[in-house]
Amino acid sequence: MTWSTADIPDLTGRRALVTGATSGLGYETAKVLLEHGAEVLVAARNPEKTADAVQRLKQATGKQPVRVELDLADLSSVERAATHVANSYDSLDILVNNAGVMATPYRQTIDGFELQLGTNHLGHFALTGRLMPLLQSGRVVTVSSFMHKSARGIAEADLRQQASGYSKWPQYSKSKLANLLFMFELGRRVPSVLSVGAHPGYASTHLQAAGPELAGQKLQAKVWAGINLFAQSAAAGAWPSLYAATRPDLHQGAYVGPSFFEYRGKPAIVRPTRTAQDPELAQSLWAWSVEATGIDPALAVAS
Repeated sequence: MTWSTADIPDLTGRRALVTGATSGLGYETAKVLLEHGAEVLVAARNPEKTADAVQRLKQATGKQPVRVELDLADLSSVERAATHVANSYDSLDILVNNAGVMATPYRQTIDGFELQLGTNHLGHFALTGRLMPLLQSGRVVTVSSFMHKSARGIAEADLRQQASGYSKWPQYSKSKLANLLFMFELGRRVPSVLSVGAHPGYASTHLQAAGPELAGQKLQAKVWAGINLFAQSAAAGAWPSLYAATRPDLHQGAYVGPSFFEYRGKPAIVRPTRTAQDPELAQSLWAWSVEATGIDPALAVAS
C-alpha cells in the first residue's frame, strides 16, 4: 500500500477529539489532523502536560487546539469533560479513543474498577456514550493492540479484578480485547456512527515504560526505553489511527494495523481474533459496561 498522510482529505470544518494526546500516538494523531484542517480537542488527564501539548501543537501546525481535562479512570471526570464539550459544541465528527495504560501494577480507578480495564475500556465506553448525541453520523476510532490476541476471553469479574491473582499482562490483553468487542458492538447497535478500530503495531512511545515507573521499577523502565530503539516511530505508529479516522471508504467494523506482520509499516486492514468478533461476548461486555458506567451509548444517541 502506498498510503501516506498526504492522502488524508481536507478536514476543514470537521471537529475531532483525541484522548491521550499529550504525547506518543495521540499527539501525532492530533498533529496530523490539525495539519489537514480539522479542529482538534486534546483530551488528557494532566493539566500541565495538556497545556504544554497544546502549545507544542500550535507551534508545530500554526493551528490552535482546544484543551479538555479528562481522567478516564474517574467516571465523574468523564461526565464533566463530555458535558463541557456538549455545552461548547453542537457536533463532533471524529472521536479517537486513544489513551490508555499498559501493564500497570495493581491499582483501582476512582470508581473501584481494575485500573487497566477501567481506563482503557470503561472510561472510553462512558466517554463515547456521553458524546454520542454530538456524534450522530460521525466516526469513532477505538485504538486496540495486537496484544488482544493473547486474551482468550473476558468476564464481568475482570472489571473488578482484585489484587489476589492479578497479573498485569493478561489484564492488559483483556482490556485491548474489550476495546475491539466494544468497537464491533457499537457498530451493530448504532449503525449511523462509523465504528472502526486501529492498532499501532510496535511503536516507540512512553506507554511501555509507564507501568514499570508506576511500580517504582526504574531498571525495567530503562530496559523498555532501550527496546524502543528498535520500534517504529510514534508518528508511524499513529498511521493506522489516522487511516481509520479519515479514510472515506472504510466499512463498519474495519480494523487497521501496520502492513508488515502487524508490526510496522504502512496501514492496512488486518484481522482481529475470533474472540474479538464474538457477538455474544460483545453483548455481555456491553451489558456489564452499561451497569458499571450508568450509560448506554446506544440509548444516548437520540437523547
